Amino acid sequence: MKQIFLAMLVTLFYYGCNSRDTGSETEVAIPVSVEDVKRKPIEEFISTTGSVYSSKEETIKSQISGYYNLQQNPNTGKPYALGDYVKKGQLIIKIEDAEFENGIQIESQKLNLEISKNEFDKQSSLYDKGGVTLRELKNAELTYINAKYSYDNALLQLAKMKIEAPFNGTIVELPYYTLGTKVDAQLVMATFMDYSNLYMEVNLPEKDLGNIKKGQTARITNYTLPDDTLQGKITQVSPAISTETRTFKASLNISNPKLKMRPGMFVRADIIIARRDSAIVIPKDIILSKQRGKTIYIVEKSAAQERVITTGLENPTEVEVLNGLKEGERYVTKGFETLSNRSKVKVIK
Repeated sequence: MKQIFLAMLVTLFYYGCNSRDTGSETEVAIPVSVEDVKRKPIEEFISTTGSVYSSKEETIKSQISGYYNLQQNPNTGKPYALGDYVKKGQLIIKIEDAEFENGIQIESQKLNLEISKNEFDKQSSLYDKGGVTLRELKNAELTYINAKYSYDNALLQLAKMKIEAPFNGTIVELPYYTLGTKVDAQLVMATFMDYSNLYMEVNLPEKDLGNIKKGQTARITNYTLPDDTLQGKITQVSPAISTETRTFKASLNISNPKLKMRPGMFVRADIIIARRDSAIVIPKDIILSKQRGKTIYIVEKSAAQERVITTGLENPTEVEVLNGLKEGERYVTKGFETLSNRSKVKVIK
């Protein structure tokens, strides 16, 4: 009986040992996703937000009182309206006043100019031949100059009856007045904008003063135009720091040739302060801060290996790796949170 009991104990001990050995050798492989180490461009930029404004804007008021007459747009065949594109010199509104126009006497002023010029030319010819005195020549010249001043002034007065486009641009304000109604002087007639170029003023943190320089480029985006990115350029940088906000001002010029971005839009500007055309670049969010330094995991022979890296340029999503990674290696992008050095992994990319 004692022999049978001892045999049972030996059997149980043997199977128990085998069970413990099998458990110690079995390690669950942690599923991870990986990416190959590659070179690509990277930019370091400073992001800011603000509103954009037209580079050229002008509001024209009536200079005289008269009867309002909105003109037809030759491109649409309809009266000019908000949003119409116009060219410099196009007649938009005419202020009609027969009494004012008659008082200018434009035709008589023009005729008087022609007569005085002919007389001056005649006197000049006679003076060269000794037919008139210098005094007579100068009197003829004086009459001609005064006639020219009078005619030019008449043209200026006549121009007050016309509201013309001051430059190539778009009508952005056109107050409504009943056709033929009398309007007073100094009323707003129209506002024009040229927003093929925009400008933007931004306030940037004091710490970035050394990084922002005139001539740097910027990417300009608006949330309503996610697929359209415009290019801007830093045109001015203030050296002064506001004591209240601890910021400094900078101005950007933005090229908007297709008029996709509109004045007043709230935009984001990414001011590029550094760029590398070819660098080892990895996602910023896979980097772990450990006692040894910035750490990531790579995969070698189905096992995770810790790598301490040195970084360079960075932006909100990516970072340049200067040391610690080589092309052709694979780094872990998902599942790294639970890894330790030499953990067994299963790649499920």
